[in-house]
Amino acid sequence: QVHVVESGGGLVQVGGSLRLSCAASGRAFRSYAVGWFRQAPGKEREFVAAVAGIGGDTNYADSVKGRFTISADNAKNTVTLQMNSLKPEDTAIYYCAAVLLIARIPTRADDYDYWGQGTQVTVSS
Repeated sequence: QVHVVESGGGLVQVGGSLRLSCAASGRAFRSYAVGWFRQAPGKEREFVAAVAGIGGDTNYADSVKGRFTISADNAKNTVTLQMNSLKPEDTAIYYCAAVLLIARIPTRADDYDYWGQGTQVTVSS
């Protein structure tokens, strides 16, 4: 069992930055893929980025490539999502999720087993 908790959301202006953190308890992140998803009002939950605890391989949605960076600190069981050059369309509730890593990093929400409660990110124009 893995318990994940997000932190770091808030209100920021267009072009600003925010850093989200996902802390895990129960099992080491090293054996897991940890992903960030987001859901805006009236929209489906969508993949943002993910990282493999082993090796640090990453995967990003096209909409955030070059602006967001995901990284894992296995010693601290923490995954960070650094978000730069934020846009109004980045406004959403951001969720951290984890799944035992078998092969490739999953990008579908249904592939993840453990979810946090979410943290709100609002980008004002």
